[in-house]
Amino acid sequence: MKILLLQPPARDFYDTELRLLPLGLCSLKAALMKHIPGVEVEVRDYRQGHGRRTVELLPELADLREFYPHPDKSPFGTFHGFYHFGAGFEDIAREVEREKPDLIGISCLFSAYYKDTRALAKELKARLGVPVVTGGAHGSSAPASLLKSGVVDYVIRGEGERPLVELVKALGGTGELSKVPNLAFRSGEKIQQNPVEPNYPLAELPPPDFSDFDPRRYRMGKLPLAPLLASRGCPVNCGFCSVSSVFGSGYRTRPVSDIVSEMKNRWEAGYRVFDFEDDNLTLDRDFFTGLCREIIAAFPEDGPVLQAMNGVSYHGLDEELLRLMKRAGFTHLNLALVSLDEGVSKLAGRPFDREKFRETVLTGFSLGYRIVAYQILGLPGETLASMTETFAFLARLPVLMGASPFYLAPGSPMAKEFDFTEADFVRCRLTAMGRDNENFSREDIFTLFVSARIVNFLKGLPLGGKEAGIEKALGIADGLGGRNALGARLLRRLLDDGLLHAETPAGEKPIPLFRAELFGEILRKTGRIGTQDGGGIRVYL
Repeated sequence: MKILLLQPPARDFYDTELRLLPLGLCSLKAALMKHIPGVEVEVRDYRQGHGRRTVELLPELADLREFYPHPDKSPFGTFHGFYHFGAGFEDIAREVEREKPDLIGISCLFSAYYKDTRALAKELKARLGVPVVTGGAHGSSAPASLLKSGVVDYVIRGEGERPLVELVKALGGTGELSKVPNLAFRSGEKIQQNPVEPNYPLAELPPPDFSDFDPRRYRMGKLPLAPLLASRGCPVNCGFCSVSSVFGSGYRTRPVSDIVSEMKNRWEAGYRVFDFEDDNLTLDRDFFTGLCREIIAAFPEDGPVLQAMNGVSYHGLDEELLRLMKRAGFTHLNLALVSLDEGVSKLAGRPFDREKFRETVLTGFSLGYRIVAYQILGLPGETLASMTETFAFLARLPVLMGASPFYLAPGSPMAKEFDFTEADFVRCRLTAMGRDNENFSREDIFTLFVSARIVNFLKGLPLGGKEAGIEKALGIADGLGGRNALGARLLRRLLDDGLLHAETPAGEKPIPLFRAELFGEILRKTGRIGTQDGGGIRVYL
C-alpha cells in the first residue's frame, strides 16, 4: 500500500517562517513504517517553500478590511494583503495523481484553515478515487465539519498513530472500521464516531521520520531547525486551550534516553536548533531537570541551540532551573502571563501569580535570556481597564510583548456550549480581532494589539541599559535611520496630532480605528517602558 501524508497550504494575512516542519505527519509515518510491513509512506509539505500569492479575502473575514485598510511599511504595521501560502490546490492534485497513492492523509491542525483542507480534498477526490483521511486539532473537535463535505472519508480524533495504523489494516482487509479507535466516518446518513482509546505508549513510538526533508529546508536564521516532543498533554486544561481535545488531560513523558538519542541522530543529520513543541515542558521538574542534564552530557559546550517556542510555564521556573536550561542550550523564554485579573484567570482555569511572573522575568533577564511575554486580549470577563493594567505591567518589564487577540477555539473548555458555524471556524484566528461585548469593542482590541507593536519598537531601541525620556529615545531612533527613523516620525505625529498613520506607497494614510486616547491612557498607566537591554524610557504624559 502506498500512502501520501500532506501538509496543505493555508490562506491568511500572514504565515510564520518557523515551526512548519510537519512533525505530526512525520510521527504518523514512523508508526506506519513500524507496524505495517511493506507499506510505502511519504510526507509532503505543500505549505513551506512554495511561495505565496495574493487571493481574494474570504467572505467570512470581509469586515476586516476596515481594520487593515493600508499596506503599511512602518514598524507598527499589521496586515493588509490576504494570501495563499503554499502550492495551488490543483497543482497539488496533479502531482499527487501521478504518484497513484492508495490512501491520502491531510493534516487539519487549525480551525481557521479547515476550508483549505477541504478544498485540497475536493481537488484530490476529483482526480483520484482513493480514501482521504484527516486529523489534528480541528478534526478532533469538529469532525462533522469535514465529513459532511463528502470529500473527506475519515477523520481521526485525538492522537493519530495507533488509529491510523488500525485504519490502514482495516482498509487492507485485516480489520474492521467499526473497531478502529478514534475514527469518525459516514455511515449512511449518519456520522459514526468510534470510542477514543489510548495511543501506543510513548516509549513504544519510534522517533518521527524526517527522511523526506532536507535538514536545510527548515531554519531558524541560518541554522537547520528540528521540532521535537519530550512529552504529550497538559493537565492544567486552561479554558481557552484546545490541547486536551487531541492529547487528553493527562501528562506523559518520553524516556529521557530516547529524547537525547533522537537529538543526537538529528545532530548527525545536520540539525542545529531543537524546538521543543511540548504543551507543558517544565511541568515535571525532576523529568525536565534530568533531561537538561543528559543534554549537557551528550553534546559539546557549543552544542545545539534549544528553543521552546510553544512556551514554558513560569510557575516552575527558578534561578537554579533557569541556569541549568542555559547550560543545556536554551536562549529564549516564551512566557504566558495571559491576564493580571485574578477573576479572569480563575474563569479561564489558569494559575495566577503576579509576583512569581515578575521574579521569573527579572531572573531570566539577568541570566541573559531574550524573553517574550504574552497577554491574551479580550478573554471572557476582561474589561478595558483590566487589559490595560496587564499591558502596562508587561510594558514595564525587559521583555518583548506578545499581544494575542482572543478567539474561541473548538475543543476548548470555554467552547463546550458554543454551536460553531462555518464562519465561526474561519474566524478562529487572532487577525479576526475578537468580538464586541459590553466591556470593550473590537476597536479597543485592535488598538491594544497595535500599541504592543509601538511599545515593542521602543523596547528594541539601544539605550545601553540607561534611562531616557521619550524625546531622547526617539532621537536615538532618528540616528539609526531607516525603519527606526520612520517609526520615530510616525510616533511623534501620533503623540502630537492624536492620529496614527500608516506608511504606504502613496504616502502617509490615517488608521481611523486606532484609538489614540486609549494609547495615551496606556502610556500614562505604564509610566516607564522597560527596554530589551535593561534600560527604560519615561513616557509620562
